[in-house]
Amino acid sequence: MRKIVVFGATGDLGRYFIDWLLCHNADYDIYAVGHRKEFHVFDHANNVLYYSVDITSKEAFSCLPHDVYAIVDFAGMMPARMKGYDPQKYIDVNITGMLNILEYGRQNNIDRIFFMQSFGDIKDYGESDILLTAHMPRKFNFASDHTVYVLTKNFAVDLLKNYHQMYGIKNFIFRLPTIYLYSKQDRYYVDGVEHRIGYRLLMDKAASGDTIEVWGDGSRVKDMIYVKDFCQMLHKALESDRDGGYYNVGTGEGTSLLDQIKGIIQVFGNNNPIKLRPDKPNAPQYIMDITPAKIELNYKPQYDYIAMLKDIKEEILASA
Repeated sequence: MRKIVVFGATGDLGRYFIDWLLCHNADYDIYAVGHRKEFHVFDHANNVLYYSVDITSKEAFSCLPHDVYAIVDFAGMMPARMKGYDPQKYIDVNITGMLNILEYGRQNNIDRIFFMQSFGDIKDYGESDILLTAHMPRKFNFASDHTVYVLTKNFAVDLLKNYHQMYGIKNFIFRLPTIYLYSKQDRYYVDGVEHRIGYRLLMDKAASGDTIEVWGDGSRVKDMIYVKDFCQMLHKALESDRDGGYYNVGTGEGTSLLDQIKGIIQVFGNNNPIKLRPDKPNAPQYIMDITPAKIELNYKPQYDYIAMLKDIKEEILASA
C-alpha cells in the first residue's frame, strides 16, 4: 500500500482525518506523527503507526519511513494554542519545522504534500467583500499578536512553491477558516488568555435553557464548515491526478449569526429566549469561495448547518 505521513496527527484535525480514512477504507499505510510521547487513539488500526517527532529537529525525522506517497501537514503553532505571546515559537515550528518536513519529503521522493494555510492572510477583506476567493492578494493587520503567525504561514506557502518548482513536489494548499467539530478540548487562547470556545459555550447554554444573546448585527453571515466535509476535500485531493492546487475550505454559503443561534437552540436547547445585543461588537463575516475545489476536486459539501450541529451532538453523546 502507498504510504502517507500525517504530521500533527494528535491534534483535532489530524485525528478526524485519520479516522475519516479508516472509516472509508482508504488503501494507505498511515504514519501518524505528533509531539506527544505516546498516542494510543489508533492502536486498533493495523495500518496506522504512531511516531513521536519534534519537527523543529531535523535529526528527529530519521525514524520515519522512506518512499512516501504523500505528506499531510496539520502541524503548526497557532495563536489559539499559545499561552501568553512567544513569537519565536511561530518561527521555530511554522518555518523551521516546515523546512524540515519538506526536506524529509524531498529525500523520500514524495509525490505530494498538503499544507493547511490560515485564512488570516485574507480575512480582513470580509468587511468590504464578503466572498473570499482563493487567489486574493494577501491583506492582513501588521499590528496584532496574530501578525507573526500569519507571516510564518505565508512564508511556509512560499517555501512550498519553491520546492514545487525546484523538485516537482505537488502542492495542495488548503486555506482554513474556523473548522467546526467536537473535541474534548473546549478551550483556546485569545491574546494569550484562555477562554471557552464560543460555540461550545452556546451549546451548553442552550442545553441549560439559558437566555442566549446575539451580539452586534445578527444578520452578518459566516461560512460554517464541518470537519467531516474538510476531510472529504482532503481525501479527494489524495486521489487527484492534478499537479496541485490552492483551495479555500468551506461550504460556499453563509449562515447569519441569528440563524446560528436559532440552530443551536433547535438542536441543543428547548425554545430558549433570545436577546438581541446590538450594542456589543460584531462577529466576523465571510463566505469562502470554494469554486476551485468543486471544479478541480469534485468537492461537494455534505453537511448543511443543522446537519452539522446534529452530527456534533451525536459525537458528544458518543463520547459521554
